[in-house]
Amino acid sequence: MAKLLFPTSVVGSMPRSQFVLDLINDKPPLSPERYEKEMDAAIRYIVALQEHAGLDVLTDGEWRRKSYIGVIAELAHGFELGYNPADGRPWTIVVDKLSQKKPGFIANEITFLKKITDRKIKATLPSPALLGERMWHAEKSKKAYPNRDDFVRDCVPVLHRELELIKQAGADIAQIDDPHLCLFVDPKVRAQYPNADAAADFSVDMVNQVVAGVKDIKLAVHLCRRAGARVRGEAQFQGGYDPILSQLNRLKVNHLTMEFTAPGAGDMAVFKKLRDDLEIGLGCVSVAPGQVDSAETIFKRVQQAAQFLAPERITLNPDCGFAPGSGAVVSMDEAYQKLRNEVAAAEMLREKVM
Repeated sequence: MAKLLFPTSVVGSMPRSQFVLDLINDKPPLSPERYEKEMDAAIRYIVALQEHAGLDVLTDGEWRRKSYIGVIAELAHGFELGYNPADGRPWTIVVDKLSQKKPGFIANEITFLKKITDRKIKATLPSPALLGERMWHAEKSKKAYPNRDDFVRDCVPVLHRELELIKQAGADIAQIDDPHLCLFVDPKVRAQYPNADAAADFSVDMVNQVVAGVKDIKLAVHLCRRAGARVRGEAQFQGGYDPILSQLNRLKVNHLTMEFTAPGAGDMAVFKKLRDDLEIGLGCVSVAPGQVDSAETIFKRVQQAAQFLAPERITLNPDCGFAPGSGAVVSMDEAYQKLRNEVAAAEMLREKVM
């Protein structure tokens, strides 16, 4: 069977209605049995929405997680769970040495999805360096991990084990989210490090250790340039991908998801400098609230990328997840329309190639 050209996907998270937020935050408290029943029903809905939009690759919207990176606290002991006093968002800080807790939490997401859809399924994990950036605190973590990098290293076996279980559960794609690596595209951020390249290399080394020896599953890295920051009204990082090209080419994965709707994302000619075996998940659909790219706009973005990439190497997806941050307010109907337009653009592209 010929490979499907221009397959369509989400990056990971989908918008969370108030109902789903209440479930996640245990408001009101429910019995485990009732929680599972209601959450399963919610996920059946978000999967049906993605199927009806026409997507080729689905997720469960990351709805079983309090936060997309806080899921590490389901996999390992050693974390203090609370809320950031600055904005009220969930805040997970490492305070003790990591120890195994409940391997298979993410794999269980896949097991359920396999029961309710025949589409391809993506699982998502946070990268070790991202966990170090977000969950290590100079004061609260110093007793267990005086050095941030030691905490990052201890995350590797936890994530590696989960990746093995995800593969066993039947996921088609395992995506490691690493917005930390994309920090190093920004000259202002690079200037804050004594050796920015060494820090970026460390991030890549940790990802490579997580995926080492894992076969028979497509391995991906999501290079978020903080497109999701637009959903939360935060600043985003500037600069093309050139400063981290050597690091990207060292990643031992099959697929890179890259953002390209923002003006600061740089020139798509950068694709010519990437390894030929890398499939590119082209961030060609904006996740910014209120911005609904037409199918024609998405089509033109992919055509631009096709100047530098063979059609077989291009997949379509939004720039980022639709719910970056557990409390982000995003219109479900708007996200659905964006996905429908993404699928329509893919159909236009296939017709043009055929």
